Order: sequence, then structure tokens, then C-alpha cells
Amino acid sequence: MSANTTGATEFLMLGLSDVPHRQMLLFMSFLIMYLLNILGNMTIILLVKLDSHFHTPMYFFLGNLSFVDICYTSSIVPKMLINIMSKEKSISLTECILQLYFFLLFACTECFLLAAMAYDRYVAICNPLHYTMIISKKLCILLVIASWLASALHSLLHSLMVSRLTFCGTNKMNHFFCDMAPLLKLSCSDTSINKLLIYTEGGLPVLIPFGIVLVSYVRIISSIMKIHSADGRYKAFSTCSSHLTVVILFYGTIAFMYLRPSSSYSLNYDRVVSVVYTVVAPMLNPFIYSLRNNEVKGALKKLFIKKKIL
Repeated sequence: MSANTTGATEFLMLGLSDVPHRQMLLFMSFLIMYLLNILGNMTIILLVKLDSHFHTPMYFFLGNLSFVDICYTSSIVPKMLINIMSKEKSISLTECILQLYFFLLFACTECFLLAAMAYDRYVAICNPLHYTMIISKKLCILLVIASWLASALHSLLHSLMVSRLTFCGTNKMNHFFCDMAPLLKLSCSDTSINKLLIYTEGGLPVLIPFGIVLVSYVRIISSIMKIHSADGRYKAFSTCSSHLTVVILFYGTIAFMYLRPSSSYSLNYDRVVSVVYTVVAPMLNPFIYSLRNNEVKGALKKLFIKKKIL
């Protein structure tokens, strides 16, 4: 579709590859990862809901994180799968802005939830005697609601700022979903306000939670090192090792993507890296918590044994 005087109303998504014989391989790969994401995260949600042993603050946050991971990937992968198997590979401007909104909403909510989980682990390890008093059910609910509200306002602001732009010239987007950078690159409007927001308010939903995570784990590691027995240190660290692995995977890829000099940006390269934090990380999260958590493994075994008996 060619741009006219009123601006482009549709984008052509170039995706990850334009080589014809790779399309089926890409389709099957992302379909399998998406189904594993749904299966793994739904299993975590059901375990947290049905097993009374998991009615604790840590697993309350984990259940919410699993729900966000499902929504997060679902805002991107289904449309990408359709485009891979389609000849047109297009997305309307309205759909694009909506996808951007939900992508930012779920990504930011994940950041805040990871911070809440880090604070929960900090209190559990550093202030165990006051844990139930500090991490109350009311606080957990308030933290989750605050995470969603802050993320919704952030994503709404940036989506509205993108919606005021005009897109003309080429309508080919060198990405597999509507992210901020490729959209601004296609705009023929003045994007200085958008870039100013990205460099100021835009980083807060990532930097503030990351700061909370960093401070929490500095104090956690400091407390663990004060434990005299090796067995005690191992048990204390094992309670937060799964969460730490997820944090490193999620924040590591985001930092690699966005905390680099602008001269090193390449949309061809960045769209491949984007796969890690939009598709791979949400798929791996439930498996990380399952494989590194004896309580989850035990609950899964009980669930499968019950099914066999029935």
C-alpha cells in the first residue's frame, strides 16, 4: 500500500525473514513456543489456585506473573503467526497502536511484578519474624493493582503520542511487531516530543523496578553471607534462585536492547534480540520456577498421580 497525502494507514511487517522456505520453519517454531507458554503458565496459575500450599504472597505474585506472561506473548505472537503464513503481512495503523499499547502494558506490569517479588524475597530472608505482618494479603493486592495502573497510564501516554504522528513515505516496518523504535523511524512528523518522553518518563517503569530488585538482592546476598552454615546459606538462596534467574533473563535482554549507544542500533539485529524478551523469556519462566522449586515439582507430581488414579 502506498502512502497518500493523508498518511499511511497500514504497515507491511517484514518479520524476521523474507526467505520463502524459512516461513514454515518460523511458523512452527513460534507456534510451539507460544503453546508451551500457554501450557506452562496455565499450569502455574492452576497450581496456585487449586493447591492450598501455594496460597502465599510469593505464589500469589507468581500466579499474576504467569497471567501477564500469557497476555504479553498473546499481544504479539498470534498476529505474527498470521503474517508469516499470509502473503500480505500487513497490519492497520489502529491495530498497530493497539498492539503497542498492550505490549507496553504487559511488559511494564511484568517489571513491577518482578520488583514486588524481589521485595517479598527480601522481607522473607532479611526480616523473617515480621514477614506475615509486613507482606499482608492487602499489601499484595495493592502492589498488583498499582502495577497494573502505573503500567496502563504509561502505555496509554506513549500510545496516544504515537497516534498523533503521521506516517508517510515507505510503510515497510522492519520488525515482527509494532515497537516504538520502528514506528518513530517510519513517521514523517516531528518525533522530538516522543523521544523526549522515551528518554525521561519512558525509562521509569523499567529503572524504578530494577532499582528495587537490585537493592533487594544486595541486601539478600548480604544477609545470606552472614549465615554461618553452608546448608543454611544454600536453603536461603534456593528460595530466591528461581526469581533471580527470571530477573536476569528478562532485564538482561532489555538492557542489551535499550541501554546501548544509539550508534549501535540496528533494526535487523534488534528484532532478533526482541524475540528473547517477548517470546522466549515468557515461555521459559514457568519451567524455571518448576525445575528450580521443589514445592512446584512436588505439586506437579501429585497432580499427575491424581490424574492417573482417576
